[in-house]
Amino acid sequence: MHPALVNRGSVERMKPGLVDELLASGQAKAMVLSGRQALVHDDALVLADATQLRGRLRDVDSGPSLVVYLGAALSSSALPEGTRILLFILPAPVDPGTAGLPADASWEGFRDVAARLDATHTALFVEASAIANWHTSHTHCPRCGTPTNVEAGGWVRRCPADNSEHYPRTDPAIIVTVVGPDGRLLLGGGGPLDAKNYSTLAGFVEPGEALEQAVVREIHEEVGVRVKACQYLGSQSWPFPASLMLGFTAVTDDTDAQPDGVEVTRARWFSRDELQAAVLSGEIVISTRLSIARSLIEHWYGGVIQDRPADA
Repeated sequence: MHPALVNRGSVERMKPGLVDELLASGQAKAMVLSGRQALVHDDALVLADATQLRGRLRDVDSGPSLVVYLGAALSSSALPEGTRILLFILPAPVDPGTAGLPADASWEGFRDVAARLDATHTALFVEASAIANWHTSHTHCPRCGTPTNVEAGGWVRRCPADNSEHYPRTDPAIIVTVVGPDGRLLLGGGGPLDAKNYSTLAGFVEPGEALEQAVVREIHEEVGVRVKACQYLGSQSWPFPASLMLGFTAVTDDTDAQPDGVEVTRARWFSRDELQAAVLSGEIVISTRLSIARSLIEHWYGGVIQDRPADA
């Protein structure tokens, strides 16, 4: 189980004026996000003095379009315990070196930098991306279309017309390793028939559906395989834009797989030796170590799968 690294302060953030209070305190840190990229320096998120950064950004007419309270660092994190962290969402990226930001910093997406970040900065990037993506796509009331106001440190949007409250949403999706009667693993891929990428099968949970029901349905829809049992193994937030990946392993008596030709165009069974050999030879490419898909595959494999050397 992964420990929490940030106390998100669900009670504290309900305090009116919390963000302004932290901005005036001179003690909060701010990470900077624009679009789906964060400012990164020396393999870590830039965490600047929030009070100073806000003032300096105003001086260059690049103030944040929104400030969100991300929480306070816990003792388990790499930051001093109690460090308050704000998210500055910028309408457009500023040049590194602007407003006192490190001149050799760079704007990077999560996939580009996640392998270089520690657990604390990874957690902050994921949390920031999730809340920023929600704000981008939920600016108006879904009931009446009125522009909403931001409350609760950036975690609630309220409609001024009908007083309805709207909260960040997460879309649950199951992701599954399917194991056949002979112990082989079923992997699939989309796109061109000659593509090399293979991964676990996945799909969104539908309204009114239990997770196990989603596993059975999605696997049958995508590859025509009938799952007879499944077991939950773990989860991973993937807020790009708003998913929570719920990992399962499933078993089937079927030995044949028929891709649906839409979401899955290729499906293939692998023994452990076949999978490792195919990865090392470059015949196939499997999910990176950033994803729960790789963890699920290696759980079935029983250890670390060696990647093809970069210079091969």
